[in-house]
Amino acid sequence: MKSPNQIYLSSLISILLLTNFVSSEETVDNSFQKQSLLAVLYMQTSAEFAANNIQTYTNATNKIDEALSDKSWTAALEQKDNFSLKKPAIILDVDETVLNNTPHQARSILNGCSYPCGWIDWGLESSAEAIDGVKDFLLYAKSKDIKIFYVTNRVAELEDATRVNLKALGLPFDDDEDVLLMKGEKGWSSDKVSRRALVASNYRVIMLVGDQITDFISTEEATLEPEARKDLANKYKDMWGSKWFMIPNPMYGKWEGSIYGNQYPETQEEMIQKRLEALKP
Repeated sequence: MKSPNQIYLSSLISILLLTNFVSSEETVDNSFQKQSLLAVLYMQTSAEFAANNIQTYTNATNKIDEALSDKSWTAALEQKDNFSLKKPAIILDVDETVLNNTPHQARSILNGCSYPCGWIDWGLESSAEAIDGVKDFLLYAKSKDIKIFYVTNRVAELEDATRVNLKALGLPFDDDEDVLLMKGEKGWSSDKVSRRALVASNYRVIMLVGDQITDFISTEEATLEPEARKDLANKYKDMWGSKWFMIPNPMYGKWEGSIYGNQYPETQEEMIQKRLEALKP
Protein backbone atom coordinates (compact mmCIF):
# COMPACT_ATOMS: atom_id res chain seq x y z
CA MET A 1 0.00 0.00 0.00
CA LYS A 2 1.28 3.47 -0.90
CA SER A 3 1.99 5.90 1.88
CA PRO A 4 0.11 9.26 1.99
CA ASN A 5 3.32 10.98 0.86
CA GLN A 6 3.63 8.67 -2.13
CA ILE A 7 -0.01 9.24 -3.08
CA TYR A 8 0.47 13.01 -2.77
CA LEU A 9 3.65 12.94 -4.87
CA SER A 10 2.03 10.78 -7.54
CA SER A 11 -0.97 13.10 -7.72
CA LEU A 12 1.27 16.15 -7.91
CA ILE A 13 3.26 14.68 -10.80
CA SER A 14 0.03 13.85 -12.66
CA ILE A 15 -1.27 17.39 -12.20
CA LEU A 16 2.02 18.88 -13.40
CA LEU A 17 2.09 16.64 -16.47
CA LEU A 18 -1.52 17.49 -17.31
CA THR A 19 -0.83 21.19 -16.81
CA ASN A 20 2.19 21.03 -19.11
CA PHE A 21 0.14 19.19 -21.74
CA VAL A 22 -2.67 21.73 -21.65
CA SER A 23 -0.18 24.58 -21.67
CA SER A 24 1.58 23.04 -24.67
CA GLU A 25 -1.72 22.65 -26.50
CA GLU A 26 -2.68 26.22 -25.75
CA THR A 27 0.53 27.57 -27.29
CA VAL A 28 -0.67 26.49 -30.76
CA ASP A 29 -2.35 29.54 -32.25
CA ASN A 30 -4.12 28.31 -35.39
CA SER A 31 -6.69 31.09 -35.61
CA PHE A 32 -5.28 32.22 -38.95
CA GLN A 33 -5.01 28.72 -40.42
CA LYS A 34 -8.59 27.96 -39.36
CA GLN A 35 -9.83 30.47 -41.92
CA SER A 36 -9.44 27.65 -44.48
CA LEU A 37 -11.28 25.11 -42.32
CA LEU A 38 -14.49 24.93 -44.36
CA ALA A 39 -12.62 24.88 -47.66
CA VAL A 40 -10.60 21.87 -46.53
CA LEU A 41 -13.64 20.11 -45.10
CA TYR A 42 -15.57 20.74 -48.32
CA MET A 43 -12.84 19.05 -50.33
CA GLN A 44 -12.41 16.18 -47.86
CA THR A 45 -16.01 15.36 -46.98
CA SER A 46 -18.49 16.61 -49.57
CA ALA A 47 -20.15 14.47 -52.21
CA GLU A 48 -20.52 17.68 -54.20
CA PHE A 49 -16.78 18.16 -54.59
CA ALA A 50 -16.24 14.55 -55.65
CA ALA A 51 -19.18 14.74 -58.07
CA ASN A 52 -17.87 17.92 -59.67
CA ASN A 53 -14.46 16.35 -60.30
CA ILE A 54 -15.97 13.16 -61.71
CA GLN A 55 -18.17 15.32 -63.93
CA THR A 56 -15.18 17.34 -65.15
CA TYR A 57 -13.08 14.31 -65.98
CA THR A 58 -16.02 12.50 -67.59
CA ASN A 59 -16.60 15.49 -69.86
CA ALA A 60 -12.90 15.57 -70.69
CA THR A 61 -12.95 11.86 -71.52
CA ASN A 62 -15.91 12.40 -73.83
CA LYS A 63 -13.93 15.00 -75.80
CA ILE A 64 -10.89 12.82 -76.45
CA ASP A 65 -12.10 11.06 -79.59
CA GLU A 66 -13.23 14.36 -81.13
CA ALA A 67 -9.85 15.93 -80.35
CA LEU A 68 -8.00 13.01 -81.92
CA SER A 69 -10.01 13.09 -85.15
CA ASP A 70 -9.61 16.85 -85.64
CA LYS A 71 -5.96 17.39 -86.62
CA SER A 72 -6.33 21.16 -86.24
CA TRP A 73 -7.31 20.73 -82.58
CA THR A 74 -4.87 22.09 -80.01
CA ALA A 75 -5.35 23.27 -76.44
CA ALA A 76 -1.99 24.98 -75.95
CA LEU A 77 -1.64 28.68 -76.67
CA GLU A 78 2.05 27.88 -77.08
CA GLN A 79 1.40 25.48 -79.96
CA LYS A 80 3.17 26.56 -83.17
CA ASP A 81 2.35 25.87 -86.81
CA ASN A 82 2.65 22.46 -88.47
CA PHE A 83 1.46 20.41 -85.49
CA SER A 84 -1.28 18.38 -87.15
CA LEU A 85 0.83 15.26 -87.63
CA LYS A 86 2.41 15.30 -84.19
CA LYS A 87 1.51 12.66 -81.63
CA PRO A 88 -1.26 13.83 -79.27
CA ALA A 89 -0.53 14.74 -75.66
CA ILE A 90 -2.40 15.91 -72.59
CA ILE A 91 -0.85 18.20 -69.96
CA LEU A 92 -2.07 18.12 -66.37
CA ASP A 93 -1.09 20.02 -63.27
CA VAL A 94 -0.42 17.74 -60.29
CA ASP A 95 -1.51 19.27 -56.97
CA GLU A 96 -5.29 19.39 -56.51
CA THR A 97 -5.63 18.30 -60.15
CA VAL A 98 -4.21 14.77 -59.99
CA LEU A 99 -3.06 14.46 -56.37
CA ASN A 100 -5.20 15.41 -53.37
CA ASN A 101 -3.14 17.26 -50.76
CA THR A 102 -5.91 18.05 -48.29
CA PRO A 103 -4.22 16.00 -45.52
CA HIS A 104 -1.35 18.50 -45.62
CA GLN A 105 -3.83 21.37 -45.42
CA ALA A 106 -5.57 19.68 -42.49
CA ARG A 107 -2.25 19.32 -40.68
CA SER A 108 -1.54 23.00 -41.27
CA ILE A 109 -4.79 23.91 -39.52
CA LEU A 110 -4.23 21.58 -36.58
CA ASN A 111 -0.57 22.58 -36.18
CA GLY A 112 -1.10 26.30 -36.76
CA CYS A 113 1.68 26.29 -39.33
CA SER A 114 1.10 27.63 -42.86
CA TYR A 115 2.78 26.75 -46.16
CA PRO A 116 5.62 26.09 -46.75
CA CYS A 117 5.75 24.59 -43.26
CA GLY A 118 5.47 20.80 -43.56
CA TRP A 119 5.01 20.81 -47.35
CA ILE A 120 8.26 19.07 -48.29
CA ASP A 121 7.75 16.44 -45.59
CA TRP A 122 4.25 15.76 -46.90
CA GLY A 123 5.46 15.47 -50.48
CA LEU A 124 8.21 13.05 -49.49
CA GLU A 125 5.60 10.72 -47.96
CA SER A 126 4.29 9.93 -51.47
CA SER A 127 0.91 9.20 -49.89
CA ALA A 128 -1.50 11.59 -51.61
CA GLU A 129 -4.65 10.03 -53.03
CA ALA A 130 -5.94 10.65 -56.54
CA ILE A 131 -8.53 13.30 -57.32
CA ASP A 132 -11.88 11.67 -58.10
CA GLY A 133 -12.29 10.82 -61.78
CA VAL A 134 -8.71 11.41 -62.88
CA LYS A 135 -7.61 7.78 -63.06
CA ASP A 136 -10.38 6.67 -65.42
CA PHE A 137 -9.72 9.71 -67.60
CA LEU A 138 -5.98 9.08 -67.84
CA LEU A 139 -6.34 5.35 -68.44
CA TYR A 140 -8.70 6.04 -71.33
CA ALA A 141 -6.31 8.61 -72.75
CA LYS A 142 -3.46 6.13 -72.45
CA SER A 143 -5.52 3.48 -74.25
CA LYS A 144 -5.72 5.93 -77.17
CA ASP A 145 -1.91 6.23 -77.26
CA ILE A 146 -1.95 9.79 -75.91
CA LYS A 147 1.21 10.97 -74.15
CA ILE A 148 0.57 12.16 -70.59
CA PHE A 149 2.66 15.01 -69.17
CA TYR A 150 2.53 16.24 -65.58
CA VAL A 151 3.58 19.89 -65.36
CA THR A 152 3.81 20.90 -61.71
CA ASN A 153 5.12 23.70 -59.53
CA ARG A 154 6.30 21.21 -56.97
CA VAL A 155 10.01 21.86 -56.48
CA ALA A 156 12.53 19.56 -58.14
CA GLU A 157 13.45 18.12 -54.72
CA LEU A 158 10.09 16.29 -54.78
CA GLU A 159 10.46 14.76 -58.25
CA ASP A 160 11.32 11.22 -57.16
CA ALA A 161 8.68 11.17 -54.43
CA THR A 162 6.04 12.54 -56.80
CA ARG A 163 6.88 9.91 -59.41
CA VAL A 164 6.54 7.19 -56.77
CA ASN A 165 3.19 8.61 -55.67
CA LEU A 166 1.76 8.77 -59.20
CA LYS A 167 2.90 5.26 -60.07
CA ALA A 168 1.62 3.84 -56.79
CA LEU A 169 -1.85 5.09 -57.71
CA GLY A 170 -1.69 3.21 -61.02
CA LEU A 171 -1.70 6.38 -63.10
CA PRO A 172 -0.06 6.36 -66.55
CA PHE A 173 3.58 7.36 -66.30
CA ASP A 174 6.06 6.81 -69.12
CA ASP A 175 9.75 6.32 -68.44
CA ASP A 176 10.98 6.74 -72.02
CA GLU A 177 11.24 10.53 -71.58
CA ASP A 178 10.75 13.14 -68.88
CA VAL A 179 6.99 13.46 -68.41
CA LEU A 180 7.16 15.05 -64.95
CA LEU A 181 8.27 18.66 -65.38
CA MET A 182 9.04 20.32 -62.05
CA LYS A 183 9.56 23.89 -60.92
CA GLY A 184 13.30 24.55 -60.56
CA GLU A 185 14.20 21.72 -62.92
CA LYS A 186 16.32 22.97 -65.86
CA GLY A 187 15.89 26.51 -64.56
CA TRP A 188 12.10 26.50 -64.97
CA SER A 189 10.26 29.16 -63.01
CA SER A 190 6.73 28.89 -61.62
CA ASP A 191 5.38 30.21 -64.93
CA LYS A 192 4.47 27.11 -66.94
CA VAL A 193 4.60 28.71 -70.40
CA SER A 194 8.08 27.41 -71.25
CA ARG A 195 7.21 23.88 -70.15
CA ARG A 196 3.99 23.84 -72.15
CA ALA A 197 5.94 25.17 -75.13
CA LEU A 198 8.47 22.36 -74.72
CA VAL A 199 5.75 19.72 -74.86
CA ALA A 200 4.03 21.51 -77.76
CA SER A 201 7.26 21.50 -79.75
CA ASN A 202 7.06 17.71 -80.02
CA TYR A 203 3.38 16.92 -79.50
CA ARG A 204 -0.08 18.17 -80.41
CA VAL A 205 -1.47 19.17 -77.03
CA ILE A 206 -5.16 18.29 -77.15
CA MET A 207 -6.11 19.11 -73.55
CA LEU A 208 -4.98 21.02 -70.48
CA VAL A 209 -6.23 20.25 -66.98
CA GLY A 210 -5.50 22.27 -63.85
CA ASP A 211 -6.80 24.01 -60.75
CA GLN A 212 -5.26 27.44 -61.42
CA ILE A 213 -5.74 29.82 -64.33
CA THR A 214 -1.96 29.75 -64.79
CA ASP A 215 -2.23 26.09 -65.75
CA PHE A 216 -3.64 27.43 -69.02
CA ILE A 217 -2.20 30.93 -69.57
CA SER A 218 0.91 32.86 -68.55
CA THR A 219 1.51 34.16 -65.05
CA GLU A 220 1.88 37.64 -66.50
CA GLU A 221 -1.57 37.58 -68.06
CA ALA A 222 -3.11 36.17 -64.88
CA THR A 223 -1.54 38.71 -62.50
CA LEU A 224 -4.48 41.08 -62.24
CA GLU A 225 -6.94 42.44 -59.71
CA PRO A 226 -9.85 40.09 -58.85
CA GLU A 227 -12.45 41.55 -61.21
CA ALA A 228 -10.02 41.66 -64.13
CA ARG A 229 -8.98 38.08 -63.41
CA LYS A 230 -12.61 37.00 -63.56
CA ASP A 231 -12.84 38.55 -67.02
CA LEU A 232 -10.23 36.01 -68.15
CA ALA A 233 -12.82 33.27 -67.76
CA ASN A 234 -14.98 34.94 -70.41
CA LYS A 235 -12.02 35.79 -72.60
CA TYR A 236 -11.37 32.07 -73.04
CA LYS A 237 -14.98 30.89 -72.87
CA ASP A 238 -14.56 28.80 -76.04
CA MET A 239 -11.84 26.71 -74.39
CA TRP A 240 -13.54 25.66 -71.16
CA GLY A 241 -15.17 22.26 -71.25
CA SER A 242 -13.71 21.32 -74.63
CA LYS A 243 -9.94 21.85 -74.49
CA TRP A 244 -9.41 23.27 -71.00
CA PHE A 245 -10.75 21.63 -67.84
CA MET A 246 -10.65 23.32 -64.43
CA ILE A 247 -10.71 21.53 -61.07
CA PRO A 248 -11.95 23.83 -58.25
CA ASN A 249 -9.53 24.67 -55.45
CA PRO A 250 -10.93 26.90 -52.68
CA MET A 251 -7.90 26.38 -50.42
CA TYR A 252 -5.13 28.36 -52.11
CA GLY A 253 -3.93 29.87 -55.38
CA LYS A 254 -3.17 33.05 -57.24
CA TRP A 255 -6.81 34.04 -56.82
CA GLU A 256 -5.93 34.69 -53.18
CA GLY A 257 -2.85 36.70 -54.13
CA SER A 258 -5.00 38.95 -56.30
CA ILE A 259 -7.03 39.89 -53.21
CA TYR A 260 -3.82 41.37 -51.76
CA GLY A 261 -2.98 43.26 -54.94
CA ASN A 262 -0.66 40.41 -55.97
CA GLN A 263 1.71 41.22 -53.12
CA TYR A 264 1.27 39.17 -49.98
CA PRO A 265 1.10 41.28 -46.79
CA GLU A 266 3.82 40.85 -44.18
CA THR A 267 1.49 39.88 -41.34
CA GLN A 268 -1.44 37.53 -40.91
CA GLU A 269 -3.48 40.38 -39.48
CA GLU A 270 -3.04 42.37 -42.69
CA MET A 271 -4.03 39.35 -44.76
CA ILE A 272 -7.22 38.87 -42.77
CA GLN A 273 -8.07 42.55 -43.13
CA LYS A 274 -7.55 42.41 -46.89
CA ARG A 275 -9.83 39.39 -47.07
CA LEU A 276 -12.57 41.18 -45.16
CA GLU A 277 -12.23 44.24 -47.40
CA ALA A 278 -12.65 42.04 -50.47
CA LEU A 279 -16.07 40.80 -49.32
CA LYS A 280 -19.12 42.15 -51.17
CA PRO A 281 -22.05 42.24 -48.76
